[in-house]
Amino acid sequence: MLNWIVIGIGDIAIRRVIPAIQAEPRSRLYGLVTRDPAKAAPHGARTWATLDEALADPAVQGDVDAVYVGTPVFLHAPQTIQSLRAGKHVLCEKPMAMNEAEARAMVQAAEESGKTFGVAYYRRCYPKVQRAKQLLEAGVIGKPVLAELTCHGWFDGTGSRSWLVDPAKAGGGPLFDIASHRIDVLNFLFGQPQRAAGQLSNVVHHYAVEDNATVMIEYAGGVRGIVDVRWHSHVSRDECRIRGTDGEMELSPLNGPELVYPGVRENLPPHPNLHYPMLENFVDAVEGKGTMLSSGDTAYWTDWVTEQAR
Repeated sequence: MLNWIVIGIGDIAIRRVIPAIQAEPRSRLYGLVTRDPAKAAPHGARTWATLDEALADPAVQGDVDAVYVGTPVFLHAPQTIQSLRAGKHVLCEKPMAMNEAEARAMVQAAEESGKTFGVAYYRRCYPKVQRAKQLLEAGVIGKPVLAELTCHGWFDGTGSRSWLVDPAKAGGGPLFDIASHRIDVLNFLFGQPQRAAGQLSNVVHHYAVEDNATVMIEYAGGVRGIVDVRWHSHVSRDECRIRGTDGEMELSPLNGPELVYPGVRENLPPHPNLHYPMLENFVDAVEGKGTMLSSGDTAYWTDWVTEQAR
């Protein structure tokens, strides 16, 4: 049984992470780190105000195996490294870190600790994304040459997620928040990126982070990926298409079930709790029963691309 501590009780933790831990048969929610005990009360777990307090607790030192880091981005690196050095496995929310140097330090800490370190790029666990990878490798659209992903929506910087427009907490705007997922999908499908560049600007919203970003990535073999993300569109888009020399593959919307390629349309819906398969895969890796789909090593390259694009 893997005993978990979750740091931070935000929207994702409440809707997905905590339910995933509670549903995974080899996992148990042991405790929560939060400055708001009222948020923790419904979950019936032990609570601590800070990670320092939690890791200093003798019970945690003996009983807790894993930590889920669900705090804003600026805390990911210090809390991940602290937890790894305390002998805990760590699964961290995305994006991995504020910059490439922090990401590299997190990977190094995991190597030195010998503990399992994963990052929550859960789209790698989508059945249709895994199927797309198989089909691309089988050559169903010939040689892949261009992949285009867009994610457009409206975010004015207010509400419970207003911290996303504070660069000191979030690192950046849609480049960090929503492009990171799509960059990671490209890395999953096509491997280690070779070169990357980007354009960021503020067209509608003039908060302290960009309200749009366009990233271009080059992969081995000549595949080019383009990711365009915007927080100033009243028209929602979640597109993903891959063009090859002999056809194209459509995964739009990326979060939907449909996968279309020459002559075939497949329906491959994701798990109702998008975080559950990722958490299950992480536990498999801890137990030595499988390879982690989204490790610190793979997630590092998303931060590398982001660094090149800024």
